[in-house]
Amino acid sequence: MSRTLLLAAFAGLASVCAAQAQSYPSRPITMVVGFSAGGPTDTVARLIGERMGRSLGQTIIIENTTGAGGSIAVGRVARAAPDGYTLSIGHWGTHVLNGAIYSLNYDLLRDLDPVAMLPANPLLIVARKDVPAKTLTELVDWVRAHQDKVTAGTAGAGSATHIGGVYFQNFTKTKLTFVPYRGAGPALLDLVAGTIDVMCDQSANSLPQVHANTVKAFAVTAPQRIASAPDIPTVDEAGLPGFYVSIWHGLWVPHGTPKDVVAKLTAAVQDALADPAVRGRLAELGQEIPPRDQQNPEALGKFQRAEIEKWWPLVKSAGIKAD
Repeated sequence: MSRTLLLAAFAGLASVCAAQAQSYPSRPITMVVGFSAGGPTDTVARLIGERMGRSLGQTIIIENTTGAGGSIAVGRVARAAPDGYTLSIGHWGTHVLNGAIYSLNYDLLRDLDPVAMLPANPLLIVARKDVPAKTLTELVDWVRAHQDKVTAGTAGAGSATHIGGVYFQNFTKTKLTFVPYRGAGPALLDLVAGTIDVMCDQSANSLPQVHANTVKAFAVTAPQRIASAPDIPTVDEAGLPGFYVSIWHGLWVPHGTPKDVVAKLTAAVQDALADPAVRGRLAELGQEIPPRDQQNPEALGKFQRAEIEKWWPLVKSAGIKAD
């Protein structure tokens, strides 16, 4: 092919891509969730997706593709056409931890482009009701005094509850005996029953039991208190300054998605997170909404890289692998 024809072909392709971006979206969009319906990530997806659809003028379909800690769902998006019609909603586990836990057939940074930072769900340090400790520092002392006997529930190897627990024992130089469950829900039920001693659990999962006074909450693993439980101190206030763990959410598209399309999706996310009804519901769930200037691709990409640098060494040094 001559140089003239080659340039003409590229120009034609560019025109087609520009036209597609301008008409986007012209059909429903699929948002892929790596977990079952009804869980925290699925709930966030449905709340934000419905409001995004109104801004975009198209329905956003939620597709639950479970398995392998959400990595199957992320892989589905990584291999999809980069046209803005297949979105990946995920979090700290799916888009950071899984890269150190699983042998993925895609690259979390190279094969996906960030769209926007979504709400974050900090962990709560909780314990069974009859644990004698009344404060976080007393809890740490109690764990230290009962080395190798204190049981910590997890949602399985590599789950947020597991990584949070490993981080807790490393941070406090204590030792926990981890008890894996098929999800954080069953683990929390055993905490309520007193079968296990402690958990580092998602606030959205634990808060109902905290409010029902069936478990003790010692601190939220964030620098600010959460609006839905303002009486629970932060780790800074409770004696473990800097012990931050957050299951933050984000939205990604396949690498190479046109920038104009990404910009439209980002704007739709910002519209959703500014909606009072959405904000109110997220607050009820213990989800913290990032500032508007952080709801963009650049902020999400930078934060994701920083989280990988922070957490991959901990996961690998602990020898955590998928079951």
